[in-house]
Amino acid sequence: MNTKPFTSGLSENAVMITRVADRQWHALDDDLVVGRGHAQLRPDGRLFVSIDAWHDATFDRLAEAMLAELPAPLHTVVDEADVELTAGWRRAGFTIRRREWEYVVPTDPRVTGLEAVLPPSGVTIVPAGQADESLLRAVDRAIRDEVEATVGWQSMPAEVIPRPEGDTIVDPSKYAVAAAPDRYLGLIRVVTVNRPRIGLVAVRAGEQRRGIARALLAHALGTLRRSGFAAAWTEVHESNQAASALFEGIGAQPMSSNLELVR
Repeated sequence: MNTKPFTSGLSENAVMITRVADRQWHALDDDLVVGRGHAQLRPDGRLFVSIDAWHDATFDRLAEAMLAELPAPLHTVVDEADVELTAGWRRAGFTIRRREWEYVVPTDPRVTGLEAVLPPSGVTIVPAGQADESLLRAVDRAIRDEVEATVGWQSMPAEVIPRPEGDTIVDPSKYAVAAAPDRYLGLIRVVTVNRPRIGLVAVRAGEQRRGIARALLAHALGTLRRSGFAAAWTEVHESNQAASALFEGIGAQPMSSNLELVR
């Protein structure tokens, strides 16, 4: 545990920065905690940092201390509406890497227009919890490889649920799939913690534009509605026009935007 004072030279009465645990820092002013910093390794291997501080000067000192000890590259996510926090990270040398829109997605089929949507001929929807795990892992791997070969998986929404190293299926019970007789063609992952979040909807490249994604959404949103949820949430990278069109086409509304910054 590092209790050495860290002063940046910005002030004679510098706040003391203390590393209190692995990847955790406190800013102390006469033993009063006036700021906290934290670093977390995401499942996709990226290191994300966060700082909660009362004053800009405290933020800057926490950032300076953390950046001195953490390996690059470092990432952080901020609500674009939080101008002060964004400015703090930019002072620390971070630049905007991507913008993600957060959508609220209605579950009412009369609003989404998905009431009569069925999967294409020869395709069935296997509900969450009933998918064959080996076929699920195979379609997940195939889709990830296709995305990586084109726009790159880093363009997908940041994955925040802990999972074992190298395991891209967090919890098989959270996935519904579109199935052909011999293999799976697409998948949708819905995780409900505080509210339902559509973390991923994806279809194999050769099977796209057949209505499979809409059928997966119709199934997932119908399941949520029967469970009493009026809406779900999802994030879409601003450059992913196909995903934006898919969600906006069923009445989803952009509610806010998040910025991912990197240093």
